[in-house]
Amino acid sequence: MDSTAELHNYTSANRSGVPSDGTESVRGQAGRECLLILDGRALDRECLASALVDHDLGMQVVAMGSIGEWRVKKGSALPLAAILFNLGGRKVTDHGIADEISHISSEFKSVPVVILADTEELAQILTALECGARGYIPTSVGIDVCVEAINLAAAGGIFVPASSVLSMRHLIHSGSRDTQPLTGMFTLRQAEVAQALRRGKANKIIAYELNLRESTVKVHIRNIMKKLKATNRTEVAYKVNDLLAEGTLAQE
Repeated sequence: MDSTAELHNYTSANRSGVPSDGTESVRGQAGRECLLILDGRALDRECLASALVDHDLGMQVVAMGSIGEWRVKKGSALPLAAILFNLGGRKVTDHGIADEISHISSEFKSVPVVILADTEELAQILTALECGARGYIPTSVGIDVCVEAINLAAAGGIFVPASSVLSMRHLIHSGSRDTQPLTGMFTLRQAEVAQALRRGKANKIIAYELNLRESTVKVHIRNIMKKLKATNRTEVAYKVNDLLAEGTLAQE
């Protein structure tokens, strides 16, 4: 065997009682599919592939360093059921990662792409899903949950960690309560930006948290200042506080 990918083809094939050479394994497993693990770190992808096979993933596992490597060798492999893209300590918002997820998702339209990453930040998960990912698995979960998440994606579902769903629910409820007094004057997006200005957040932070371009945030701020007849951010914060106080009194 001349590569780690071939090593894992050999391992999973032999555990299934299938010949280990590429073409034979494809012919011998007609109708079966495999999971493609993408991870530039050889040891990490080998360990992950071995663990998934040991925990009865239900499909063959192919571990490769890049999607380019898969393109070269896909002729001797089984059809893909899913792609597991292991980011490790990197984030979806790091340079080039979101584009890579988008390109893979576009190229393999019928194959779900699942992200595996160390972070559980809600913003990272939402960005991954916006880029076309069909699931997001934090490395804080156990291997059994990982297996179930991959099979869910392969069956057409979408997996996100429960902690993130709860966080999203909290944000929706708190956000709707906080912005309600402002929606009479502002659009929903402007109300969100106005709330952030009230809390003294910088434009970059607002852009990151609301998944907007910084230039878009600046446009919203200009429109907010115009509606409030405010000349600076401090005055905006002061007037937004007044609006929220009036809204609270009206509700009471």
